[in-house]
Amino acid sequence: MSKLKKFVIFLALLVVIFPASVFGYFFHKFTFVHDPSIDNSSLNSLDYKNVDGITNVLLMGVDARPGETVSRSDAMMILTIDGVHKDVKLTSLARDSYVEIPGHGPQKLTHANAFGQADLLIQTIEKNFELDINYYATVDFESFMYIIDTLGGVDVNIDKGYIGEMNKFIPETYSWNTSKKKGRMKLIERSGEQVLNGYQALAFSRIRHNDTAFERDRRQREVMQSMMKSFKDLPMTKYPELVNTVLPFIKTNMKPTEIMALGAEILKIGNFDIKQYEFPIDDDIHSKGGIYENSGWVLRFEKDTLVYLHDFIFNDVDRLKEEQGKN
Repeated sequence: MSKLKKFVIFLALLVVIFPASVFGYFFHKFTFVHDPSIDNSSLNSLDYKNVDGITNVLLMGVDARPGETVSRSDAMMILTIDGVHKDVKLTSLARDSYVEIPGHGPQKLTHANAFGQADLLIQTIEKNFELDINYYATVDFESFMYIIDTLGGVDVNIDKGYIGEMNKFIPETYSWNTSKKKGRMKLIERSGEQVLNGYQALAFSRIRHNDTAFERDRRQREVMQSMMKSFKDLPMTKYPELVNTVLPFIKTNMKPTEIMALGAEILKIGNFDIKQYEFPIDDDIHSKGGIYENSGWVLRFEKDTLVYLHDFIFNDVDRLKEEQGKN
């Protein structure tokens, strides 16, 4: 991957869990992740849904292999720091969502980054999902492996049906890992709960053909949650190694002072139990999945379903669960 999951993931870990005292120590290092090249006009404008006290950070991962310079967004999540309801939320946006990309017409959401990088992706998300994005962060999926190895691995539950597909990916992800400490390649031999190293977890996150895009998002969030748990237990003596490992792979429009402010806000909230959501709602009622025109398999949603997304992010309400509970 190249950027959000690239570290959708490390920024979330960074801002969600780093103790405030550490920010000062690493302040000068955070200056290297600031990306001044993006046009911030979309981020600075308030043209769509926004609420004081609620901050939305777009976390992006890109489906880039080593040597590629242009790629699609492999993963897109909105990290919501909700100072109104005192919680933190993570919303996965389906990469196959059928959206209007400014200047390019109807396309899959995943194509926006390839057409115009972060700025166009932000414009596309704001326009089609009718909410304001305040910040963005991207991170190379290559760093994903090194983060996990520094954390000592991640705990995940592997379904028996995933083993074959994971073992197809592992030789490739193993070859991408340039660390001298990676050891001999290890394939997955059993199902169930187990600890995965970096290249194994990357293979687990990249599986495409065994299930739906939503299930893939769920697996990636499972890995992220495990990373956050491991990070909370990480000794402070390991922080410098983790930061030095990851920073070369991260880009964000946030300045160090803004990272510190968000971190302080999350520490004030004090709730690291991240609420999760997926949009569009893939149930053949609130959206329709299938081959459409020349776009391949896409997920089409109606504008009136945006109320479900907005309720979750801004009102801390899962309207779908409430409706299902009444039936």
